[in-house]
Amino acid sequence: MIKSEERMLAALIYVLSFFAPVLGPLIIWLLKREESSFIDYHGKEYFNFFISYSIYLFISGLLTIVLIGFIGLFALGIMMFVFTIIAAIKAYEGSLYQFPLIIRLIK
Repeated sequence: MIKSEERMLAALIYVLSFFAPVLGPLIIWLLKREESSFIDYHGKEYFNFFISYSIYLFISGLLTIVLIGFIGLFALGIMMFVFTIIAAIKAYEGSLYQFPLIIRLIK
């Protein structure tokens, strides 16, 4: 059974990402990953998401030269916002959530 504190901190990883995309989630993950495998899972999942979608945003930014990148930037922005909210809700419920379309660099 996952404690409510663990669920809250895992959800906080995602909520803080709206205000401090790297520093907020990183602090929670580094401080609590040894104590909780649930927080460790969500920390790894968030940073895989962040790295993957940063790569996608960079590629879309380059593609703005040929105008198709604007559609990609818009779609990625919406996807990032929606997936982050879904992940926060799932973490607070105590579920393990996997983001779609991510590259699993951190295992």
